[in-house]
Amino acid sequence: MRKLKYAVIGTGALGGFYGGMLAHAENEVHFLFHNDYDYVLKNGLKVDSVLGDFLVKEVNAYNDTTKMPVCDVVLVCLKTTNNGILKKILPPILHKDTCVILIQNGLGIEAELAAAIPDLSIAGGLAFICSSKLGSGHIQHLDYGRLTLGSYQGDNQAILEQVCADFAAAGVPCDFSDNLKVSRWKKLVWNVPYNGMCVVMNTTTENLMAHPATRELIHDIMLEVIGGANASGAPVGEAYVQNMLDMTLKMKPYAPSMKLDYDFKRPLEIQAIYSAPLAEASRNGYEMPKIKMLEQQLKFIMDGYLK
Repeated sequence: MRKLKYAVIGTGALGGFYGGMLAHAENEVHFLFHNDYDYVLKNGLKVDSVLGDFLVKEVNAYNDTTKMPVCDVVLVCLKTTNNGILKKILPPILHKDTCVILIQNGLGIEAELAAAIPDLSIAGGLAFICSSKLGSGHIQHLDYGRLTLGSYQGDNQAILEQVCADFAAAGVPCDFSDNLKVSRWKKLVWNVPYNGMCVVMNTTTENLMAHPATRELIHDIMLEVIGGANASGAPVGEAYVQNMLDMTLKMKPYAPSMKLDYDFKRPLEIQAIYSAPLAEASRNGYEMPKIKMLEQQLKFIMDGYLK
């Protein structure tokens, strides 16, 4: 079996970790950078991880996809707020069998890419990880790290199996979803309450879990997500709520990605994580009033600091 050639689009908290792990395990990985390009060329990519710290000294770094080689697998680790540029930046690194894996949060993102680039082999990637970017070319991995992959369109099962094997060999637990839609809704059970509430209340996950009122609200919002999933044909059992609560209690103190975006005055992923699930549930006759209120609060906050 030939070695896969990887591209990482968005070398931040996710792309820096997952791409860094692949590169550290001697896979061929080509990284697209924005602000960190010059720094990484000179200093390398540093990952501080609970699995062991490492430095990728010689990084295949680029600041333009037209300068990159075509690759077998493209890991898209951008925030979904930047997905509008994919139609322009992906084609230079694609060959006819390239599989694009969207390692992103939210709902409907694969369909948007498929509409933008028809006939593209597309998969979804769900990252269960606590990680953040500390500075230029410097990633901190605090906890977890498992990846779940699921095909969206195209004959890509064989290549996804090889990707999963490459990640496992690099020390990243990886498994498959036989229903990507269900998996995306299940990820939202965690993302919807914690991302939004950490922003609105300007706090972190452990503080939300420590207070009875906010913990009850998290529980109620999770149940709304599950109701929306079930109405939309993505069956999720209510017992999953307790699984997510228990996991979060064991998690190290953590500011989720949307809270970090808020702190650094970056656009929030409201469309993919809130608006798209609300619309999908509503189309199927189910309303999520608590989540709708959270969406409205987040829009108010984002409009304020981005003006």
